[in-house]
Amino acid sequence: MIKLFYEIPYFRIKNKYFFLNEIPILLKNEGGIVGNINYIFCCNDYLLDLNNKYLKKNFYTDVIAFNYSKNKCISGDIFISVEQVLYNSKKWNQLFIFELNKVMIHALLHFLGYNDKKKSDKKIMEKKENFYLNLFK
Repeated sequence: MIKLFYEIPYFRIKNKYFFLNEIPILLKNEGGIVGNINYIFCCNDYLLDLNNKYLKKNFYTDVIAFNYSKNKCISGDIFISVEQVLYNSKKWNQLFIFELNKVMIHALLHFLGYNDKKKSDKKIMEKKENFYLNLFK
């Protein structure tokens, strides 16, 4: 089950198509099934607090994901800073929804076992992100 939560009053997902249809396609295509996936939309400071507390990092980021997956059942909490996604969309001259979908896909790919620490792994992950971004246009 995919659920949406909001820690900020000014943002709501209006078109839930991506959540209800495209995320399960991505997971199925990668050999996973939908478990309990929570998307929590928040502000920069909320995500910064999580970054400090759980990852011991002191900088803003667009997404932090906590993976609770077991075997092929993909589950976890995905915290997304709406402010940072908006900032990134302006910085890279992209639509907000494009950047939002990108971080949502990015977190799921981590849950599926993809990493981006090494340059070679990052290339693979970026190819997967671009594949799904193009598929879900």
